[in-house]
Amino acid sequence: MPDRVCCCCAALRPRYKRLVDNIFPEDPKDGLVKADMEKLTFYAVSAPEKLDRIGAYLAERLSRDVVRHRYGYVLIAMEALDQLLMACHSQSIKPFVESFLQMVAKLLESGEPKLQVLGTNSFVKFANIEEDTPSYHRRYDFFVSRFSAMCHSCHSDPETRTEIRIAGIRGIQGVVRKTVNDELRATIWEPQHMDKIVPSLLFNMQKIEDIDSRIGPPSSPTGGEKEENPAVLAENCFRELLGRATYGNMNNAVRPVFAHLDHHKLWDPNEFAVSCFKIIMYSIQAQYSHHVIQETLGHLDARKRDSPRVRAGIIQVLLEAVAIAAKGSIGPTVLEVFNTLLKHLRLSVDFELGERRSSTGSASFSTSSKESDERIVQNAIIQTIGFFGSNLPDYQRSEIMMFVMGKVPVLGTSSHSLDTSHLGDLGTRRIQIMLLRSLLMVTSGYNAKTIAAALPAPFLDPLLSPSLMEDSELRQLVLEILHNLIDRHDNRAKLRGIRIIPDVSDLKIKRDKISRQDVSFMKKHGQQLYRHIYLGCKEDDNVQKNFELLFTSLALITIELANEEVVIDLIRLAIALQDTIIINEDNLPMFNRCGVMALVAAYLNFLSQMIAVPAFCQHVSKVIETRTVEASYFLPENIFKDKCILPKSLEKHEKNLFFLTNKIAESLGGSGYSVERLSVPYVPQVTDEDRLSRRKSIVDTVSIQVDILPGNNTEDKINNTEEITFEALKKAIDNTGLEEQEKEKRRLVIEKFQKAPFEEIAAQCETKANFLHDRLAQILELTIRPPPSPSGTMTITAGHAHYQSVPVYEMKFPDLF
Repeated sequence: MPDRVCCCCAALRPRYKRLVDNIFPEDPKDGLVKADMEKLTFYAVSAPEKLDRIGAYLAERLSRDVVRHRYGYVLIAMEALDQLLMACHSQSIKPFVESFLQMVAKLLESGEPKLQVLGTNSFVKFANIEEDTPSYHRRYDFFVSRFSAMCHSCHSDPETRTEIRIAGIRGIQGVVRKTVNDELRATIWEPQHMDKIVPSLLFNMQKIEDIDSRIGPPSSPTGGEKEENPAVLAENCFRELLGRATYGNMNNAVRPVFAHLDHHKLWDPNEFAVSCFKIIMYSIQAQYSHHVIQETLGHLDARKRDSPRVRAGIIQVLLEAVAIAAKGSIGPTVLEVFNTLLKHLRLSVDFELGERRSSTGSASFSTSSKESDERIVQNAIIQTIGFFGSNLPDYQRSEIMMFVMGKVPVLGTSSHSLDTSHLGDLGTRRIQIMLLRSLLMVTSGYNAKTIAAALPAPFLDPLLSPSLMEDSELRQLVLEILHNLIDRHDNRAKLRGIRIIPDVSDLKIKRDKISRQDVSFMKKHGQQLYRHIYLGCKEDDNVQKNFELLFTSLALITIELANEEVVIDLIRLAIALQDTIIINEDNLPMFNRCGVMALVAAYLNFLSQMIAVPAFCQHVSKVIETRTVEASYFLPENIFKDKCILPKSLEKHEKNLFFLTNKIAESLGGSGYSVERLSVPYVPQVTDEDRLSRRKSIVDTVSIQVDILPGNNTEDKINNTEEITFEALKKAIDNTGLEEQEKEKRRLVIEKFQKAPFEEIAAQCETKANFLHDRLAQILELTIRPPPSPSGTMTITAGHAHYQSVPVYEMKFPDLF
C-alpha cells in the first residue's frame, strides 16, 4: 500500500508531490496509472525547474520501497523515471539525472537479481539519451565497479547467473556509450576503469565454444542471440570499446588483456589469446595497430624468464597481430619488432645451451623437454620474423634484409652482430642458422627490378661470408637466399634437382633481356659470385642438396644475368672446377670429386642449350654419352644414388670423358663469341673472407732466398738501365717499415682484384709477368751453382771484387702483381 496522508495534509503538499503520489495505484499489480503519469509528464515539461524536485522525491520513495521489499512499487517508480527521462531534454534535466542515477545505484546495490536487472535496463535507456550539454562533474566509477562485478556473478542458479552477467555486460556497454559521447569521455579510459572493464568482458568471452568463428571482423548478431549468450554480447561490447579507442588511450585498453591472460595462464595453450588479439586487431583503427605490437613486444620482454611455452604463446600472438597489421600502418615499430625478436632468439639459444650444459651424462626427460620447448620458441621467432618481413613493402623489406644480415655473427668480427661471445661455437652456429632461416623467409617473394637493388654491396659481402664457412647447412641457406633474390621470373621450381636435362625448352623458362644495370652489376660483383660457387663446390662436407643448390645458382645466373661475357666466365668457372677435381690438390673424397664432375656436366648441358650453339651442344652431348657408357659416376643421375660404385682414382681416365677447353673455344668461336679469355684459367679472387671463415689463404707470399758468394770468373753481362749493385740489394731487403708496406700493398691488391675490370687485371698481370721474366733472365745469365745445403737457397757467383764479402740474405717479392 502506498504511504497515506490525511486529506488536509495532502492539500497542503506541493503539487509535484501530489502528482508523483497519484501515479502509484492501490495495488502495485495494476501497474503505473497512465492518466496521472501523463499529468506528471506535462507538468515536468511545462515547469522543467521542478524536475530536480520530482526526481529527488521519486528517489526518496524508491529507497523506502527497496528497504521495505515492496518491489512492485519499485518497478512503478523506475518506469516513471524512464518516461520522464525520455520526455525531458532541457538543461534542467541535469539535477534530475543525479536523482535518477542514485536510484539506479540503489537498485544495483541490492542483492535481488531482479532489481539489479531492472536498474541496469534503466541505465541502458539513459545511456542512449543524447544530452544537450556535457556534464563536467558526473562520474561513473560506481557503475563501472558494479557492472564489472555483475559480469563475474557466481549465482547458484545457472539461468539467474546468466541473466546477471548479461545485465553487467549491457551495463558496461551503456557506460562506454555514455562516456565516449561526453566531453569528459577520457575518464572511462583511465587504468583503474579499464582494469575492471576489460577483464570482465574477457572472462565472459572465454565461454565461446567455437573460437575460430570469432577471428574475423566484427559481426552483427541478432538481438535474440545477444540476449541469450553472454560470450557473444561480451565480444561485441569488447569490439565496440576498442573501436572507440583513440591514440592516447589505446594502450590503457590493451594492457589489461595481457594481465588477464597472465593471471588465468592462457598463454599455453594460447588459442584464446590468439582469438583475443585477432579481435583487437580487427576492431581498432588501422593507424593504431603499432600500439598493440609495441605492447606485445614489451610484454614479451617482461616475461623473458618464463617457461618456453609461455614465450612461444606470446610470440604466436605477435605473429597474428603482425599478420593483420603488416599491410597497414606499422609505424615506427618495424626495426623494434626485429630487434626485440632477435634479442629473444639469442636468449632462447642461451637458455637451450644452458640446459644442455647443466645436464649430466644421462640427460633427464625434463632437460630434453626444455630443449625441445626452446626449439618451439626459436621456430616461432623465425616464423614471425619471416612473415613480418615478407609482408612489408619492398623498400622496407630491403632495409630489414640489411638489418637482419647485420645481426648474423661472423667469425673474426663483432660489429653490428648479436652478442654471442658467451655462447661458444655451437651457440654461434645456431644463431647463424636461425638468422639465415629468418632472412630466407624475409626474401621469399622479393622481386626487385634490378639485381643491384636486391643485392647491394653492403648486403652482398656479409651474405656471401657464411658461404665460406665449414658448415654445409649454412652454405645451403646462403644459396637459397641468393635464389630468392636472383630469381625474378619464378624459374626455381623448374630447375629443382640436379640432372641432365634432355631438352631445356620443355621447361618453358621465362627470361628477359639483361638490362644495362644488371650488366654493370656483373662487371662489378660477378667475380664474387663465381668465387663463392667455386669454393662452395670444393667443400668436403657437401651433400646432394649442396650440389643441387649450386647447380640452381649457376642456372639462375645464366637465366637472369648472362650476356656473352658472363657466359664465357661461367664456362671458365666450370672448366676450372673440372680441372681442380682432376688434380685434386684439396684431397677431396671421391664422392665429392664425382659430385663436382656431375655438377659441371649438368650445368654445361643446361648452358649449351640455353645459348643454342650447335657445335657446343654436340661436344657436351658427346661427353655425356661417353660418360653414360664408361663413367656413369660422373653424371648426377648415378652419383647421387644410394648404391653408386665409385672409382678408385681419376688419373687414368681418357680425355673423351672431360669437357675440353679447345673444343669449346672452337665451337663458340665459330658462332661469333670472343673466346680469347677461355685460354686464361679461372682463378678465384683473394679476399679477407678466408681469414674470417678460418680457411687457409689461397695465395702465399712468394719468397726467394739468394745466397751471394764471391767469385771472379764471370764478366758483368747485365746491360740494363738499372744496375744491380750491393747497395741496391741491401736496400731491397731493408726491414725498416717493411711490414706496414706489405700490409698496405696487400690491401691495394685485394681492392684492385675486387673492383677493377677483368681485362685491366689481366693486362697488368701480363706486364708484371714479362718484367719478372726479363729480370730472372738477367740473373740466370750469371753462373748458377746447386745449393750446398738442403735449405733451398739459390747461390749466385758474380765476378766483381766488391761482392766478395756479401752475407746471405732472404729476398721477398710480395708484390708480384
